[in-house]
Amino acid sequence: MRLLACLALLSASLPGQQYFSVPGPDAPELAKRGPFAVGVRTLDVVNHNQPDILKFDKATGKAPLADRTLKLEIWYPATIPAGQEEKTVYVTRIPGSQNVGGTLEFPGKALRDAPPVAGQKFPLVIVSHGYPGSRTLLTYLTENLASKGYVVAAIDHTDSVFGEVRPFESTLLNRSKDQLFTVDAIDELSKKPDSFLNGLADAANTAIVGYSMGGYGALTTAGAGYSRASQVSRAVPGGYIEDLFADSPKFQATRRDHVKAIVAIAPWGEQPPYNAWDERGLSGIRIPSLFISGDHDDVAVYDTGVKRAFERAVNSERCMLVYQNARHNTGDNPPLPGQSFSQEPIWRKDRINAINEHFISAFLDLYLKKDAAKRTYIHQELVLSGDGKWTGTGDPNAFSTGKDAAGNLFWKGFQRRNALGMEMYCSDPR
Repeated sequence: MRLLACLALLSASLPGQQYFSVPGPDAPELAKRGPFAVGVRTLDVVNHNQPDILKFDKATGKAPLADRTLKLEIWYPATIPAGQEEKTVYVTRIPGSQNVGGTLEFPGKALRDAPPVAGQKFPLVIVSHGYPGSRTLLTYLTENLASKGYVVAAIDHTDSVFGEVRPFESTLLNRSKDQLFTVDAIDELSKKPDSFLNGLADAANTAIVGYSMGGYGALTTAGAGYSRASQVSRAVPGGYIEDLFADSPKFQATRRDHVKAIVAIAPWGEQPPYNAWDERGLSGIRIPSLFISGDHDDVAVYDTGVKRAFERAVNSERCMLVYQNARHNTGDNPPLPGQSFSQEPIWRKDRINAINEHFISAFLDLYLKKDAAKRTYIHQELVLSGDGKWTGTGDPNAFSTGKDAAGNLFWKGFQRRNALGMEMYCSDPR
């Protein structure tokens, strides 16, 4: 009964949309699901002998070593056996900032433990949630990308999962490390004959998608070492963040060859008083990056946080999508029944989700699949979407090609009258 009630509420709140990963009729062109059916599996990976910073001993100046277990949810192109359906139910702890009890359920369009597609290898996408969050916080995107030919692994980051939130130092220290370890773990599994990922995941061709604290980790994973003058450096005791400073030889030597691009959605950390990175640190990002933010973000802070990080990533080929009048909740699923945790005050969440699906799909296809035709979907000739013009008559549901018959510009991939409230800034590396 709880699932049926949940389905009814979701259908009522999202007209015509039962599953978060299936966009509505006003979605831009590339938001629609791809040609593959989707499977999903859960597994644990263990990063052995990691410092447990939350047990730091001031007397000795050291933290004990412990195994750090990460639970992953993995979506992948799959074959749906006869008589079965491409659907599942996700269970999540109650979203919010407190360690409250209870769970919620919501439906997904993926088959649990479905056989993977045989004979094909797909790029890997690591999805990293906020603080707090969970591995099912962005299922609108994870399922959608898997249907387009990606293996997508979302992490439950130990110490910052709904219902199990622990002090912030652990998240500050471990977020990027968790992302890189997950890439390595899946790389190893993709080579094991007894793993369902064997020959399926191309970990040498990886992107990181991080939301909020996940974006904080993604920027560092991409090469942005922290500033020694930052509050981040002072918050982690014992020098355990030393290897993540921009001027650390060990940080510079860290292997990031597998990571080819990042998507940083409302990335936390650059805003005062935290100032996680300085100009030197952010200039260390040398892979393509897509930033996504609301211009009224009051958590990561648009002007002095996200925008400044984007501007200082001068060695990255980068773009920044801005939602006008949006706050911080530009990356996660719509709120579940009875919840307001992820709501936006102005924007419909299913609308934001669909636009994210559109642009993130174009970005990953361009840089992971080398599909050059997707470049014009991101690099719009108009900065302000509302400045677009589309004259004449014709199918109102048609998608813009970027320029109409009269030579007027309109954001490519959007329907007539639907490209409003957005900005897109793109810069080449210097």
